Amino acid sequence: MAGLLWSIIVVVLILWLLGFLLHIGGGLIHILLLVVVILVIYNLLTGRGARV
Repeated sequence: MAGLLWSIIVVVLILWLLGFLLHIGGGLIHILLLVVVILVIYNLLTGRGARV
């Protein structure tokens, strides 16, 4: 499950970077990035990030 989460994080960060550089996607990419940040923080706080 952690591998899937990190894959989603990488994809969203790439989409955010493309949206930032090419000015496409608008606020949707920023909302997705916020969701990913919240998921990472939750994952770190619950201790699931330590398992591989």
